[in-house]
Parts: sequence; structure tokens; C-alpha cells
Amino acid sequence: QKYLCSNCNNVLKKALQTLCGHRYCSACLSWIVRNNKNAICQKCKEEDPSTLSEGSLLAEERAFGDAAINKEISELKVHCVTLGCSWSGIMKNFEEHQSLCEYALIPCHTGCGHMVMRKKLADHLENGCVNNVTMCQKCKRSLSSSEYQVNKRIPFNWYLIIFFPFFFQQNRSTPLINKDGCRFSEVGCSFRGSKEKIKEHEKTAVGAHMLLLLQHIKQLKKSLCPAAKAANGSIPQSELKLENKLHVFENIVAVLNKEVETSNLEITAFRRQSELDQNIIRGLELKIAELHRCLMQKDAGLSSLHKSLLFSEQASYDGVFLWKITEVGRKLQDSVTGRTVSLYSPAFYTAKYGYKVCLRVYLNGDGTGKGTHVSLFFVVMRGDYDALLPWPFRHKVTFMLLDQNNREHIIDAFRPDLTSASFQRPVNDMNVASGCPMFLPLSKLQSPKYAYVKEDTLFLKCIIETN
Repeated sequence: QKYLCSNCNNVLKKALQTLCGHRYCSACLSWIVRNNKNAICQKCKEEDPSTLSEGSLLAEERAFGDAAINKEISELKVHCVTLGCSWSGIMKNFEEHQSLCEYALIPCHTGCGHMVMRKKLADHLENGCVNNVTMCQKCKRSLSSSEYQVNKRIPFNWYLIIFFPFFFQQNRSTPLINKDGCRFSEVGCSFRGSKEKIKEHEKTAVGAHMLLLLQHIKQLKKSLCPAAKAANGSIPQSELKLENKLHVFENIVAVLNKEVETSNLEITAFRRQSELDQNIIRGLELKIAELHRCLMQKDAGLSSLHKSLLFSEQASYDGVFLWKITEVGRKLQDSVTGRTVSLYSPAFYTAKYGYKVCLRVYLNGDGTGKGTHVSLFFVVMRGDYDALLPWPFRHKVTFMLLDQNNREHIIDAFRPDLTSASFQRPVNDMNVASGCPMFLPLSKLQSPKYAYVKEDTLFLKCIIETN
């Protein structure tokens, strides 16, 4: 299961791991983010919708390449499922095999609409393809491949069919095809390798093979003709026929060499075009990077607006604030381990243009209450209208921990110490917190007798006397 994409459910290709720990194909994640605004991890939704968090948001810049899983996948043992094919190997070699599998069905490149086995494509083109027609330069008729071969005086495309029997006559004691070597080993090619590598070599080494054939023909001509002249004083009819055959083969190789030269020129042109295309692609990649940067800036702006909107929704302007704290168990554990010692509430106000304040809670205690009590403090924050307000802050503050069964609320209150720096006009974003370090014993918070924590949630209330 760990090798499967969370989106397409196929084996991962260029695996990326998201912040929530799930894995996606690089292309899948890109498609999801491109086509869905604020996309959420589908696996997170399926496993437990109630645990969705900011980490479940999908974004390419927040995912990282999983090199370990990619390496494991590349070494998985696999086999070809194409009917008739017995290939097996490891995953990193599978794509190369797919492009060479002789049993794979491929569309005929002439556009005739037929799907044929790769190894039978040549037979199809010669004997069955309705689109594979050639205009005969002599009779000006459109002929199928097989008709065209019969119609031509020299069967140009079948030079190997004519030429190889000749080699068999000359070299009966040596097999022409070595299962580990190139078919042109008889004329001097030294390449050896697997079947797939040999096929690739024979596709790319046409020019070199033609030169080897030409040299071999010349050597045969030199060795056969002088020997016949020396023995008989004149050239026998059979030798003349042989010499004519050699001339035909020389002509064929010469024509093939010209075709190879033409192909090389086309390849050079393709390479130049490829370089131009690469330059265009690089330019587009730079544009995409710039657009991506602008998009990230806009995302940051949207995130800021989202936070402002949340703040506006949660803000209170009458001096009464109710703070809902969820996942109390985890947050208490984080406080014990020191990972997150305290939590700040959203800001609230005594009036529309009044004092800006917030609460700060230490679930595992602070100061004299550390490790034994919940500590709850009041924080005066720097506000936009401080210049118009009387200082120091002198309003009575009441704290409440609500019993969710409405039986026994925990209540504590204090009046500000007017000499304390905690209640003077702030010069920084926040003054030093002040309040109740021993607000509630931890044993009472966790006791089943009370309902201060219910469904892993607690409620704190703050009331500021504004009269």
C-alpha cells in the first residue's frame, strides 16, 4: 500500500510526501493543486475527517521528494503482463522494456487504423497495410509494398534477404547470427549485449554497418576474381555472375550510404530545432517560476486576509470573552514536554475603541503553579487607540473556567496593581502577563467528578468591568 499514490492508486511515479505524511505522484499533486482551490488531502478525509488541519492542505511547495520510497520502487521485482512476453526484471528497467516489447500492440504509423504486434509490424506493412503504397517511377502506378518489390528491377529494401544467402554459401561453417552479438558480426562488428541492447545498436549503427559490408564485398571481389583468372586464364561464366552480384551489392550499399547521409542531415536539423525548442522551454520555465512567485505572494496575502477575517469573527468589543480550547489532552502533553508551554487567546477589547487585551494559559502551570496547577494570566496589548485611553489600566478582571454540566464553575478575580508595569501603556506588542499562577489544581481539571474538560474541550471566560 505504501507504494501506491493517494490520488490515482497506481504505483507512485516521482513520489512526493505532503506535510500530513501521505504520498502522491508528482504529476497527480500538480494536477490536484492546479484544478482545486485550497485542495485537502483525500486520504486525510477518508481516515478521519475530524482531524483535518492546516497540514492537510495540499501545495506543491509544501511537499518534498521522497527519495527513499522512489529507490525502493525502482528496485521492485516486476514482470511484463503482455500476452506471450516472458520478460521480468526490476521496475527501473520496465519502461525501457515497454518501448521494445515485441508482443506489445502498437498502432500502425501509416494511419490505417490497425493495432499490430510490434514484431509483426514489418509483415503488416509489406502484406496487409492499405496505406503503405508507393508510386513506381517507371510505370507511374500506386503499388502496395509487396507489388512494388516485385515491380522493381533491384529489390532495394530487401537487400539483406538477397545478401545473407550469399554469406551462407561463403561461410557455411560459421553461424551468421550470434545470440549474444550483432547480426553484422560476420562482417566485422564487435558489439555484444542483451537482445534489447542489440536491437537498439542495430537501429543506430546503420551507417557503420554499411561501411563494413562494402569493405567485405571489396575483399571478396579481390580474393575471388584474380584466383579465377589465374586458374583458367579467363573469367568463367559463374564468376562473371558473381562479379555482377557484387556490383549490384556495391550499388545498393552506395545508395544506402547516401540515405544515411541524408538521415544525418535530418538529424542535425532536428537537433538544431531541439535546441531552439529547449530555449523556448527555458523561457517558459522562467515565466512559470515568476508566475509561481506571484502566486505565492498572493497566497500569502490571502492567508493574511484569512487570519484577519478569523480575528474579526472571534473578536469581542464589550469586555466579555469566551475562549474555546480544543485538543486539551495533546496541548497539555505539549506543555508538559515543553514543546508548547503556553497558549495565547485571540485579542478582544473592552469597547469598540477601548483597551486591547488577551489571555495566556499555561496548562501545566507556571511559576508557583508549575506542574501542579493550571495558570491563567491577563495580558494588556498595544492597541490602535491607546493615546486616547486613561493609563494605567484599572478595570477589575474576572476569570472563569466553565463546568460544562453547569454545576461548579471555577471563578477568580483581581484588581490591577496600578504600580505594576503590566498595566501601564504598552511600548511593545504586549505587556508582561499578570494573573493567577494557581488558578486550578491539575487533579481537579482531570477529575471525572467535574466536566471542565468534555470531548477534549474546555471553555475559559474573561469578564472586564468597564463601568
